Amino acid sequence: MSIPHLSLQDARHLQLAAQGLLTPPRRKAVPADVLACIRQMALLQIDTIQVVARSPYLVLFSRLGQYEPGWLDSLLAQGEIFEYWAHEACFVPREDYRLLRHRMLDPAAMGWKFSAQWLETHKDEIAQLLALVRQEGPVRASDFERKTGKGNGWWDWKPEKRHLEVLFTAGQLMVSERHNFQRIYDLAERVRPDWDDGRDLPSPERVQRDMVRASCRALGLVKTGWVADYYRLRRGKYDELLHQLADEGELLPVRVEGWKHGAFVHASQAEALAQAQEGTLKATHSAVLSPFDPLVWDRKRASELFGFDYRIECYTPAPKRQYGYFVLPLLRRGKLVGRLDAKAHRKEGVFEVKSLYLEDGMKVSRALAQDLFKAIQKLADWHQTPSLRFGAIPAPLLALWQA
Repeated sequence: MSIPHLSLQDARHLQLAAQGLLTPPRRKAVPADVLACIRQMALLQIDTIQVVARSPYLVLFSRLGQYEPGWLDSLLAQGEIFEYWAHEACFVPREDYRLLRHRMLDPAAMGWKFSAQWLETHKDEIAQLLALVRQEGPVRASDFERKTGKGNGWWDWKPEKRHLEVLFTAGQLMVSERHNFQRIYDLAERVRPDWDDGRDLPSPERVQRDMVRASCRALGLVKTGWVADYYRLRRGKYDELLHQLADEGELLPVRVEGWKHGAFVHASQAEALAQAQEGTLKATHSAVLSPFDPLVWDRKRASELFGFDYRIECYTPAPKRQYGYFVLPLLRRGKLVGRLDAKAHRKEGVFEVKSLYLEDGMKVSRALAQDLFKAIQKLADWHQTPSLRFGAIPAPLLALWQA
């Protein structure tokens, strides 16, 4: 059987198809679509910055269009999804708890997310906190008064917040729900009363295999160097496992123009692969993406596949930023064509386009201008900030918008 040869654009289209970003939604979203979308991506990364919508809500909007953000909150409260460290902090489908349980049971490798020394040093207070939750029910960090003035970020958490986070990373507490995006913690056995480690815990080898499988399915098209990042697996050689999955029929070997090494398409994208070979797989969706969207969170993958050199700059000192604090990638019909620095002024009903940068060599056409304007306007409408305010926009693009 001959190995299919794909253009680079075909490769992009296959990953976009797997990620739900190839074509616009065909109908108005319903609550069940949120869970289906998370399952399609496998992971939905969490971030609290709300210059525009917080990242998990924006990632869903990029795929679903107009939907009610409260549907995501309800899924967490209903136990259909849970929170844990996967790529980073993520919402994960309930059934994939088994993939992350080993990290909870052995959290020493979790870096700053867990401190055995903190656990040992404060074991009495932590035991009292657990007893309080067991007796009184779920708690929030805000239930505990700070005794040393106002905090200055995660590095200056009050002790109770650190206790809660250590217990969360160790799997003794889980997030039962969120209120105004604040975590509400409860005992793991109350959130997952159906789980039993002795009965349900798979082997570490099975977990690694299934994480790689889930990464391949979520990405649609992969190279061996891409699969570790999705779940933050240990970097290394995954060639043997990918070839084994190909032998079993779960992955389909392909060649991509310009790539020295082979790639694989997940079998769930077999129909899309056939369309790509026929030349009929087309990208028609345009959207504003979150900086924490799975499509771009791996900087190396975004560069290799889309030629898009992207780094979020909110953690970079202001004088060193190239584009802005919270810059959003712009997807247009299969290509990442630019980046947008925006802010939603909710009280005024204004969506401010502070600056917009097109990628080098991107020609401004009427079709490009129309697609980007529609994507930004839809995002602004969803934020309930329908009035657009423009700042530093490429002159040819702004002229077409004004016309």
